[in-house]
Amino acid sequence: MGSTLNRRTALGIGTVATAGVVLGAAGPAMAAPSTGGGAVEDSRYRGNQVAAIYRREKERAGGTWYTYLSVASGTGPTPTPAVRENADTVVEAYSVNKIAVATAVLDKVDRGLLSLDQRVDVTSAIVVPGGDGIFSLDGAYPSSVTLGHALAALLTVSDDTAVRLCGLVCPAAELNQILVAKGFPKTQVEPVANPNRFFLGTSTARETHDLLQALVRGTLLSATSTTFLLNQLRAPIAFTDGIRRTMSSAERARIATKAGWFGNARHEAGLIFDPAGAPVLTYVLFADGQADPDNFGATHPAVQARAAMGPGFLAAVDGLRNTSVPARKATTYRPTNGG
Repeated sequence: MGSTLNRRTALGIGTVATAGVVLGAAGPAMAAPSTGGGAVEDSRYRGNQVAAIYRREKERAGGTWYTYLSVASGTGPTPTPAVRENADTVVEAYSVNKIAVATAVLDKVDRGLLSLDQRVDVTSAIVVPGGDGIFSLDGAYPSSVTLGHALAALLTVSDDTAVRLCGLVCPAAELNQILVAKGFPKTQVEPVANPNRFFLGTSTARETHDLLQALVRGTLLSATSTTFLLNQLRAPIAFTDGIRRTMSSAERARIATKAGWFGNARHEAGLIFDPAGAPVLTYVLFADGQADPDNFGATHPAVQARAAMGPGFLAAVDGLRNTSVPARKATTYRPTNGG
């Protein structure tokens, strides 16, 4: 009984009564599965823990959530759903859709139509003033960067100008066609008058979840492009205010994540990997309607909720393994001091 209470406390699930409401029966529902139950029971048990943590923090934050959470299954590559809430509602995905933009560009790389070392021009006309990213801070144009550099900026610091740079090599109409062909008809950018520019458009929690799953299963892109994309999302400079906020550097390296925000929406989607580099939890957390819509920092209610979910999710899948998909060990973080 003591170990059960300690584990519940570590996961932040709260009282037995609360756990009973969320998971079913109070007390026994929190007990670890028997070894005779096998991997399926273990997956469901961990999924129940994930669901409890999610629901508690969601209720604290308020607003509306569009969510798909799953944990690795012991029966094959298809994960076990833990939460599906408004999962098929089409929402403005904002910068989470930068994963989809990168997917389309890398698809063209895989087909030999583009290369990561080709250069794109950064002109004053293409720079988005203010907002997120680094290109608007340069103050010296024109310049040029490789396509690989633009994608790295797109996926780590969520650079807005990098969206336009991607549009130079993959116009909106083509980008949407690529996503439809890959099975994501609701994950679409929004074209504008200039064919090389677009708003980041829409998705659903389910489609974003399935895109992330296809990525780690190796069915979305080539092995090289898959590694490139995941390396950006797992980089130390990728988003740290949400799921990864209260974690060590080693724990952060186990998280591939992308956030998006605009208006009163605060989104984040990604994957948690086991220490060997295999994905064990997939999360899509779209949220809007919370208080303090003008606060784009770490103290926004939805961002604080995700920051609380992160360590709980990590603890819930601790010890879970996934041998049905390729393991991809994260690059070791080694800070330098110049020189």
